[in-house]
Amino acid sequence: MTDHGPRLDVAELRTLFLFESLDAGQLAWLAEHGWVEHHAAGEFAYVEGEPASCFFVLLHGSVALSTRVQGDEVEINRTEQRGAYGGATHAYLGDRIPQVYRNSMRALTDAEFFVLPAETIAHAVRSWFPMAMHLLEGLFVGMRNTQTVVGERERLLALGALSAGLTHELNNPAAAAVRATSVLRDRVAGMRHKLAMIADGRLDGRQLPTLVALQEDAVKRAADATPLAPLAASDAEDELADWLDERGVVAGWDLAPTLVAGGADPEWLARVEAVVGTGYLETAVRWLTYTIDTELLMREIDEAVGRISGLVGAAKQYSQLDRAPYQVVDVHELLDATLVMVKAKIPAGVRVVKEYDRSLPPIAAYAAELNQVWTNLIDNALGAMGATGTLAIRTGRDGNQVTVAISDTGPGIPAEVRPRIFEPFFTTKPVGEGTGLGLDISYRIVVNKHHGDIRVDSRPGATTFRVLLPVAPESVRAGS
Repeated sequence: MTDHGPRLDVAELRTLFLFESLDAGQLAWLAEHGWVEHHAAGEFAYVEGEPASCFFVLLHGSVALSTRVQGDEVEINRTEQRGAYGGATHAYLGDRIPQVYRNSMRALTDAEFFVLPAETIAHAVRSWFPMAMHLLEGLFVGMRNTQTVVGERERLLALGALSAGLTHELNNPAAAAVRATSVLRDRVAGMRHKLAMIADGRLDGRQLPTLVALQEDAVKRAADATPLAPLAASDAEDELADWLDERGVVAGWDLAPTLVAGGADPEWLARVEAVVGTGYLETAVRWLTYTIDTELLMREIDEAVGRISGLVGAAKQYSQLDRAPYQVVDVHELLDATLVMVKAKIPAGVRVVKEYDRSLPPIAAYAAELNQVWTNLIDNALGAMGATGTLAIRTGRDGNQVTVAISDTGPGIPAEVRPRIFEPFFTTKPVGEGTGLGLDISYRIVVNKHHGDIRVDSRPGATTFRVLLPVAPESVRAGS
């Protein structure tokens, strides 16, 4: 619980570095308007997002400053320095910005504060130059430290989200490969059983060359088979099952789906019957079904492993872990790798459109950092649209610059906030859901590190962020 204690006198106020340059009249005015407040260990002096009504100066104890990053409370600083301050630090800006606490302050030990109302500190900052200098210096250093800590945390959270998405994408083909391998093992065991029957005389071994020849033909048909639409496949399976039943093949309905998937039809089976004879038809059909099923399973494993290999390749392209930080790259490879990494975050109702100018020259870039830019812009676009819309990614050339445009069909950016979207910590998302650093980081990567530019055009239903990057100089390309 909060306990309002006695007021500080002028002599005590002068011991605080924030007020040491003020004259006696100014100190007396602060002493009259402020009070001493006590907080027990674990209590919050103020909480992020609440109306910023007071300015707190630490007198005794230890405190921690924290901010919410995507729902998690992240500590950005802790101190026991007498005179450290926080709270309504932007009160002097008045109604030019929302007056809410931009972080939370929690007492780590029993702590005592000198507290001033927001309107009092606002008047002092605007009116008294020495105090304003102290405050602005503190704000600069504090914001720089906060930006570093929160930026690192945001990158880690983004990496965690992308890793979770990649794990999900890898799980599907991996599970398919495991399932196919298990079934394949059973099919191979079945074929060994048939060979054993031939070896011990239960089946006519003279038919083996004929079965092997049919097996080769079945493998070729399975490799060339075109997948049928569900309705067409169902009709073909019914037709084949009827054909098998008419010839006394047991459980023909169970064999038909595999035979149809491998390109078999009644005409082909009739040729098989003509070769092996009616007496060996069921044996031949089951042998060929094993063959087709084995071939289809191997193809499924091949596709699954190829998919896994592609995902791992995209992850390597995205992270650039095995490459030099600065290199000549194809911007389309970076964009495609990013889309693979964020695929799990794209709602089913969002359509992705890619319009690439494949004639673009390479660019010299910090590839992993550009991938972070694409991730931030795509994430913002998806957040703006919600469950439905169109995400468009277009590339082109503007003079000696490559352009990448990322567009969404969301509600647009209000005109009154558009000039501030690249400011650090500025966000239109609810408290705790956004750090306001995504666009700031993107701007610094594009403009400061790549000497490019990033522009925005927005209206309801159409927002486009356009990134311009210099084409790689010939000297850089030659050295790549």
